[in-house]
Amino acid sequence: MNPNSQHPSILARRCYTHLVDALQRQRFYISSVPRFFTLLEAESLLPQVEGLLRTLIELKEDHERADAELGRINQRIALSGGMILPREQVRQIRARKDACAHGLKAALEKIQEIGCELKDIDTGLIDFPTLYRGKEVYLCWKLGESGIGFWHQIQDGYRGRQPIDSEFLANHRAG
Repeated sequence: MNPNSQHPSILARRCYTHLVDALQRQRFYISSVPRFFTLLEAESLLPQVEGLLRTLIELKEDHERADAELGRINQRIALSGGMILPREQVRQIRARKDACAHGLKAALEKIQEIGCELKDIDTGLIDFPTLYRGKEVYLCWKLGESGIGFWHQIQDGYRGRQPIDSEFLANHRAG
């Protein structure tokens, strides 16, 4: 199947996925030693992380809209058997799409510099590495939650979230 014939949202998701994968590989090479957070440290970063996350969501949506607009133009050209390309319109849309891609990359890099991990941009899911009983686990926060109230084992992911209780607080540390 020709990749250009796929639905625009599929192409946008693939573009975004490749960008995230590349940044995660880059992060591995830059710093293979993760930063660990206490609950208080992670919560103090939430306003900054939330702002970056909201920026990511807006940029991703605009990137997808620009990609869909380009797809519609390509479809109109193909269905009409060829037509004069609206060059200026296409140039503007591509410039907007490129600006969004650069903004996405910059915001993702800032999140990674903080030391937390973006797990899902659509749901706004962020994990902060921490240590619990000497083992690496994640403090888990989702956009819309007032604070960090959950943690989970690395292998369990979001479905394995457990409430932060006094036992967890007594046995977790930053490193």
